[in-house]
Amino acid sequence: MLDVSGKTALVTGGARGLGAAAAKKLAGAGANIFLTDILTDQGEATAAEIRNAGGEAAYFSHDVTSPDDWANAVEACARTFGSLDVLLNNAGILQPGTIFDATYDDFRRVMEVNVGGVWLGMKAALPRMAEDGAKWPGGASIINISSVAGLVGAAGLSAYSASKGAVKLLTKSAALECTGAGHKVRVNSVHPAVIETDMATGIAGEMKDEGLVASTDEALGLMTLAHPIGRLGQPKDVASAVLFLASEASSYMTGAELVVDGGFTAQ
Repeated sequence: MLDVSGKTALVTGGARGLGAAAAKKLAGAGANIFLTDILTDQGEATAAEIRNAGGEAAYFSHDVTSPDDWANAVEACARTFGSLDVLLNNAGILQPGTIFDATYDDFRRVMEVNVGGVWLGMKAALPRMAEDGAKWPGGASIINISSVAGLVGAAGLSAYSASKGAVKLLTKSAALECTGAGHKVRVNSVHPAVIETDMATGIAGEMKDEGLVASTDEALGLMTLAHPIGRLGQPKDVASAVLFLASEASSYMTGAELVVDGGFTAQ
């Protein structure tokens, strides 16, 4: 079993979905979890669930588009658990729409959260992580959640695809900047395909509302067909990839893309 005992992970968007699954996976492998989100009730509940299972977790209200919130989150994490060894930039939004019908405000908001939130997170966390990473053979680990939509185009999701492609190259640049500065901080991205979360259900609902399918179940069925492995992903599939990147098992990886897509991009 992969072990992250003694490490502290700050997980954005940790109240539900992929963030909550990753937080629980990391906690189960021994990490202290500092959950952040804007969904306070759900975030508190997720932190309580981790503690009730024997783990260590705290929740912090945090808007990833705010530099001040990031500074406060990093300070609170270090104050609560004494270090910051893993940063999971998971918080993100999806705004369906083509170039023809989306507004610039839609596009800007997606970029602000999905790209700006990641950039701000790395900028705020790196001074602390560079210090704390020195004590681990493989260094500290930054994990940025991108998407297969950051590797291939996604019609109807142009803003989302643009944002996730930006996260991919932002990750690679940050990885080189960390090694160039002599910091023991690895930076990698994870690229899931469709995972059964509220976001996937929302896309299915949009397809139904637009008359593309008769029901959300039909939409989810069509999504499943796009994955050669024969099923949609589960949050635990992505959580396992996150745990690997957080652990010493991935100590030779930086600037890499870890694709978790059931064969979606192999076609």
